[in-house]
Amino acid sequence: MERDVAIQKIREQVNQIAANVTAIHPLVPGMTHGPTQTEILKALFELTKNVEVIKKQLLKLEKGDESALL
Repeated sequence: MERDVAIQKIREQVNQIAANVTAIHPLVPGMTHGPTQTEILKALFELTKNVEVIKKQLLKLEKGDESALL
């Protein structure tokens, strides 16, 4: 698989993960148990951070490719 295709496929999956994490947020208050809500929100925050790390790495890789062509 070519790198550009891999990047695109990873980006699609990461965007799906981000959408799913975002969809969970409004459901958390329905847990009606403070400690559980807190732990779920912490986990969602960590997931969001990690998704952003992946996105950033993909952008760096793409920009690195562009600078190599110049």
